[in-house]
Amino acid sequence: MALNAAEEETIEALKKWWDENGKQLVLIVIAVLTGYTSWMFWQNNQSSAVESASDIYEEILALAATEPGALVTEEERAEIIDLSSRLIADHSGSIYAQYGALFAAQQHVSDNDLDAAENSLQWIIDNPRDGLFTDDDEGLMLTAALRLGRIVLAKGEADRALGIVNNLDPKAFEGGFAELRGDIYVEMDRFLDARDSYVAAQQAGSNSDSLRMKLDELPDDS
Repeated sequence: MALNAAEEETIEALKKWWDENGKQLVLIVIAVLTGYTSWMFWQNNQSSAVESASDIYEEILALAATEPGALVTEEERAEIIDLSSRLIADHSGSIYAQYGALFAAQQHVSDNDLDAAENSLQWIIDNPRDGLFTDDDEGLMLTAALRLGRIVLAKGEADRALGIVNNLDPKAFEGGFAELRGDIYVEMDRFLDARDSYVAAQQAGSNSDSLRMKLDELPDDS
């Protein structure tokens, strides 16, 4: 801005200004260029990191994508879990790490390791992407919370599962959370509450055969 103002003065005034301020201006320019170069270096590193995370995630997808009716092998499950751990260790701030943890949780469930599955899902919830250039993936967070609630219920901890369900706004996932709430109430022998929750799930758009069966199987006096 000082240079632009000086340009409005005479050539002699500009020469005088340069004599008095030229060295300082050069230092400022050097500082700006250095900062710009550092920013570009950071940007390039970021791009490289994103590309690396993307490559690892592509490996996970390739391992998880099986033919219809086929199951992921034990070796493939172990590799998916290992790749997810690498994403969390090296790219914890990326969306790839979060989705990798979601895949890892699925494999832990297949291995009947509910504690490990819970840890993977809890990591997603505890590490939302809230940096300057990212937004939280609300759908992913709600999916993780829904699956976490189901895992906690499967571990026999109905009270804790109910706390997970009741301490968030399900938004577009109302149907899934209402059905899970019904499952929790069944486990707690609160059948009237279970019926209300299952009906709420239907009203939210969930009309699966399994949900209808759950309603039909509730005690008649509920």
